[in-house]
Amino acid sequence: MPLIQLTPAQRKDHRADAHHLDPVVMVGNDGLTANVKKEIDAALNAHGLIKVRVFSDDRTAREAMFQSLADELNAAPIQHIGKLLVLWRPKVDKEKAVDEDRMAGPRDVKVLKYSKRAGQRPEVKTLRVLGNQRLTAGGNVKRAKPKPQVSVKKRSQT
Repeated sequence: MPLIQLTPAQRKDHRADAHHLDPVVMVGNDGLTANVKKEIDAALNAHGLIKVRVFSDDRTAREAMFQSLADELNAAPIQHIGKLLVLWRPKVDKEKAVDEDRMAGPRDVKVLKYSKRAGQRPEVKTLRVLGNQRLTAGGNVKRAKPKPQVSVKKRSQT
């Protein structure tokens, strides 16, 4: 797969974004196994920009690992500094399914109830209002008004 080509300015921005990140995947003495590649791929899908820590002391092996990861996972190599590798791949946006028949869900509403005696603090109540209910001006919960019923005669005329 072809490598993602980034401009130096884009690479600089990604390096700055990766500065505060902690390594997500650690590569041990066994090197790049299939499971390690699978975890790096899953981390790239979830985060987009990740750091990988390699515990090998051989710099040339780390360079080869860095390039092979970028090639095999279709990721852009951002930075190799010490034993840390920074990789980036654009995240895939998930499409949200919009349900047209969805009704309003429950919501919590805070209501102030004033006392009949003067000088007392108002009582704060949290009420749960369901989708088929409404809150009156007095702070009571009532059912929403149903649709007006159509008579049998009017239904037959349409």
